[in-house]
Amino acid sequence: MAELRWLGYVRHGESTGNLAAARAEADGLEVIDIPERDADVPLSDTGREQATAVGRWLAADPPDLVVCSPYLRTVQTAEHAVGDTGVRIIRDERLRDRELGILDLLTYKGVRVRHPEEAERRKRLGPFYYRPPGGESWADVTLRLRGALGDLRRDYADQRVLVVAHEVSVYLLRYLLEHLTEQDMMKLVKPGLVANCSITTWRRDDEGLLTVDRFCDTDHLRRETTEAGVHSEPV
Repeated sequence: MAELRWLGYVRHGESTGNLAAARAEADGLEVIDIPERDADVPLSDTGREQATAVGRWLAADPPDLVVCSPYLRTVQTAEHAVGDTGVRIIRDERLRDRELGILDLLTYKGVRVRHPEEAERRKRLGPFYYRPPGGESWADVTLRLRGALGDLRRDYADQRVLVVAHEVSVYLLRYLLEHLTEQDMMKLVKPGLVANCSITTWRRDDEGLLTVDRFCDTDHLRRETTEAGVHSEPV
């Protein structure tokens, strides 16, 4: 298979939904108060600053193309990162966030109180195969990513491509690109590791394979004295 020269992955900047979820968890609430549908949740002020910091990091060696989830917070992150460089941004619905079904907008407490049987089933099956009613498992998201990644390799071989999407997908890309087992991938999973606007990169090695050389890095945010949000989805 043809291969990209470089692949970068950026989680979207801090969103207003991230802030609402953090407040709900801290206050012991069962439901997260987010008025918009998930696809329409925008960046916070801090999120826009984070995305601009990504842009300054990219300026030294810009990508040939940016591919992002169609969700507003990822599109805004891509636009702030690209700025007026002229780098093309395309949207791919296969990069959208994981759908949570009946657990949507519930905190950890909300899931335990309102759907205790689902909390137990999630604990037994683990996140990779647990699918909430009406939602998706990590394995379901992997199938979407597998198709998107294959198209990028075919259509943009030998180019530098930046993907802007959501938290869980960075683990799943490592799973796909490095041929990890479920167990090996889950060893990488740590709450708060995939900070908002953290950067993961892979480079093509001498054997023509993409090899990870940066994982969930936030040095660019610290250099810009920009806050690195560590809002995580339930594992």
